[in-house]
Amino acid sequence: MRTLSAEGFQLDIAVNGKAALDVLRSKEYDLCLIDIRTPQMNGIELYEHWENQSSEMLNKVIFTTGDVVDEHTRPFIEPTGRPFLPKPFTPDELRSIVMETLRRVEE
Repeated sequence: MRTLSAEGFQLDIAVNGKAALDVLRSKEYDLCLIDIRTPQMNGIELYEHWENQSSEMLNKVIFTTGDVVDEHTRPFIEPTGRPFLPKPFTPDELRSIVMETLRRVEE
């Protein structure tokens, strides 16, 4: 995340989906990088929560995970149309996907 801080982005980090919900209720964000595998509420559950709320956050999501995209995650991620950044990723890959996603959000 130092890569994004160095680019001038202000970051908040939530350790799981439940913590992210609390943070997202208190502040508006331009983008949300969601790890698929987190405790208590995973990234899929967080995204599905937003779907049920008709949230504008849906267009601001980038998924990431250190796990292989398998038969459980692929059927979820692909239909969302959201970008996906597998770990490990390089600073350039992170920077590129963030800038491209922000560009699309602003269109």
